[in-house]
Amino acid sequence: MTGEVLRILLLVLQLGFLALLYLILIGFSRALLRDLRSAEVTQMASQSGIGRLSVVESPADEPALGSAIALGPINSIGREVNSTIFIDDDFVSGLHAMLTFRGRSWFIEDQGSTNGTYVNGHRIDRPVALSFGDELTIGRVRMRLER
Repeated sequence: MTGEVLRILLLVLQLGFLALLYLILIGFSRALLRDLRSAEVTQMASQSGIGRLSVVESPADEPALGSAIALGPINSIGREVNSTIFIDDDFVSGLHAMLTFRGRSWFIEDQGSTNGTYVNGHRIDRPVALSFGDELTIGRVRMRLER
């Protein structure tokens, strides 16, 4: 009798362990799905809601003339491959400028580049608030901030 009770107890413990394992996996998968959905919503908002840069002039065609670049809240601009906005131009520094959305406004800030960052033809030396329609010149590339 005690051997049979021991087997039943062992079986109940094994089933309880499996149930606990499944509950942990279900909780993990729910958290993962929630994070993925949150990232998707953030990406959609950054691509459609806050703005874009339209390329007005690009002698080296990188980025391509006429293309529209969707902006996220923080955008690095430069010749580094990891830049959010990659510009293949010898007059552009690796990390040339930062374009950020703060509150309800866009700001551009030069990151100590050699050839400078220009807003509507004027060289900037501090963070500058932008309006839609303003033109940025980085190297030989000219881009317009749009909705």
